[in-house]
Amino acid sequence: MGRQKDALRKLDGTFRTRHRLLRQGLAECLGTLILVTFSCGGVAQWILSAGSHGTFLSVNFAVGGGVALGVLVSGPISGGHLNPAVTFALCLLGREPWRKLPWFFFFQTLGAFLAAGIIYCLYLDAIREFGHGELLVVGKNATAGIFATYPSKHLSVLNGFMDQVIGTAALVIGVLAIIDPHNNSVLPGREAFPVGLVVTVIGLTMGFNAGYAINPARDLGPRLFTAVAGWGLEVFTVNAYWSVVPITAPFVGAIVAVMVYQLMVGWHHSKDEPERNREGREGEQLKLASVSANEEDA
Repeated sequence: MGRQKDALRKLDGTFRTRHRLLRQGLAECLGTLILVTFSCGGVAQWILSAGSHGTFLSVNFAVGGGVALGVLVSGPISGGHLNPAVTFALCLLGREPWRKLPWFFFFQTLGAFLAAGIIYCLYLDAIREFGHGELLVVGKNATAGIFATYPSKHLSVLNGFMDQVIGTAALVIGVLAIIDPHNNSVLPGREAFPVGLVVTVIGLTMGFNAGYAINPARDLGPRLFTAVAGWGLEVFTVNAYWSVVPITAPFVGAIVAVMVYQLMVGWHHSKDEPERNREGREGEQLKLASVSANEEDA
């Protein structure tokens, strides 16, 4: 046991980084990987089994659970954003420094890309069999939709953009309410489960049109993976370049959410913070949105 502890201490000293943003980026990568692994895995099981081992309901529970676990794992280090739209909203509110946005976006997208690779390896034979040896983007035996979102036949690009704006706004408003220190805030360390519930509810009520990506990294990472894994550039050009919508619209939704929440709730809190809310937050340093904007990288 002594040698094992010594070895673990050496590994800790070797791999521990003092660069705060790098630590947070790695945590965002892992958290997003967990989120996308469970969400894409749920979709894969539903599609590839032709409904015998999954339903739309089971997919939504998988996505919500993936969000909760991802936030739970990464939250103590990075705040558990797992979504560039959430990071963007917190930057707009001044709760995060703007330098984190591109950094987190990169690591979140990387985590989503790696998660798509995991699901591809897990279901490789089933994907090949379902597509009769082909990797199809559209059609009866299409499998690209396992990884990234594609619109239903009835959906126009304009309506799809509105869909993503509204869905992301609902998500960000829910997140802001959960982390608002002046609101009936969730106890530190327990934000993951309410956030997962918010995502589940959005999926159950807004998932019909285009699969509720509401997360640029969650859509872009797997879409990039499918492009290089054999589905080709059609994943970007199909449906009148639909791929642009889930990457851009969530940022608009984040702006709408911040405006709505602040106008209707945020700016109307009493300036005297209730004692019951102040207690339990004293000394708290990290939660979903509490990574200080004044942090300095080592």
